[in-house]
Amino acid sequence: MRKTATVLLLAISATLSVSILLTGCGYKPMTAYTENVFTDKIYTEVEVYLRDPENAVLVKDAMNEAIVSRFDAKIVKKSEATTRLWIRFKNVSFSPIQYDANGYAVYYRARVNLNVRYVSPKKSGSESVSGFYDFPIEPNAVISDAKRFEAIRFGAQKALDSFISRMAMRGEDL
Repeated sequence: MRKTATVLLLAISATLSVSILLTGCGYKPMTAYTENVFTDKIYTEVEVYLRDPENAVLVKDAMNEAIVSRFDAKIVKKSEATTRLWIRFKNVSFSPIQYDANGYAVYYRARVNLNVRYVSPKKSGSESVSGFYDFPIEPNAVISDAKRFEAIRFGAQKALDSFISRMAMRGEDL
């Protein structure tokens, strides 16, 4: 019984200490800064990349997920939106980054470059962002469609994370 009380007391004091530390140092969640740039009703549009039209769906899903989870905002119809985002693929590239003893590429890096244009009542502009994703393949093989889509999806998510971070920095300046 005494051990339980001691553990409970330690847990409470640790929680209290962390709370005081975070509020004392001026910590604010990212949404506090992005609210200075974006409103809570956002519409996204992804321009179809003609070389990989399937990727438009992947990027739109990744952006919508990021808006809900990181901006703490809602995805709405174009007519209801107070903030609009347009996402365009600039390019997608794959390059080998590791070879085996026989000289075959066994690791590739996918680089996804996006342009995100945004318009809101508080601020508008355009950002070029990029993300990359490293992935293995079998020696003396080609990159499969499944690996390619996976790499583009994760690279696009990282590029969108970069965009969100930039927007948080822009919001801090306001």
